[in-house]
Amino acid sequence: MKNQKVIEKNKKSVVLTIIGVAIMILLTATKVVPSSKIAGYSVFVGIAFFFITEAVSKAEDSESGLRFHTIVEDFKKPGVIVWALLPSVSGIVSLVVGNLIFGGENVSHLMERTSSVGLSFDKIALLTGQVIIAAFGEEIAYRGFFFGKTSKIFPIWLCAVVSSAVFAAGHIAAGNIGVVLYDVAGVFIDSLIFSVIYHKSGNCVISTLSHILGNVISLVAVFAFF
Repeated sequence: MKNQKVIEKNKKSVVLTIIGVAIMILLTATKVVPSSKIAGYSVFVGIAFFFITEAVSKAEDSESGLRFHTIVEDFKKPGVIVWALLPSVSGIVSLVVGNLIFGGENVSHLMERTSSVGLSFDKIALLTGQVIIAAFGEEIAYRGFFFGKTSKIFPIWLCAVVSSAVFAAGHIAAGNIGVVLYDVAGVFIDSLIFSVIYHKSGNCVISTLSHILGNVISLVAVFAFF
């Protein structure tokens, strides 16, 4: 009887995961319409389904994809720290290479893209808070839910690629096609890194900290050097 209940919970979790992911993909697909403003809601959908699936499966604290009390232990897991620092390095490299290829147009595109979702570059404190909140939400939605839950159903590499592709597509903004593709490619690569971090740590708090650090360092570099 106990095993039967576990099976039923797993089935419900799988169905909910597929529904949630499908909605996230459909919302992100609205990016093909330039005037559409609903793609960003995919993050809220992901967050909601993360907690719903966790509740349905009644995951133990040690099995949850969102744990604050195990941060230190999770950072000590093999390779986690190295991978967690990679987005900070890739962010700087992306800015430098982008500046060499596209000049100031690359940074201008980044600033315009982020300002379109409410980030205020003229208020550093507010911007930092927004970056933290945005990164935390994206990690719960795309790593904790999209990648984390689907990787229990499908091959890990496939889940990492698909979730990263959808995540990157959600960052598409109008502009020079070369700059846009370069920007999206950078987001895709960082997303793959965050997926590896989540896979190794099993905790989207760790990928969130990596995400925040990478974003903050990139912002500081923009203000200081570009």
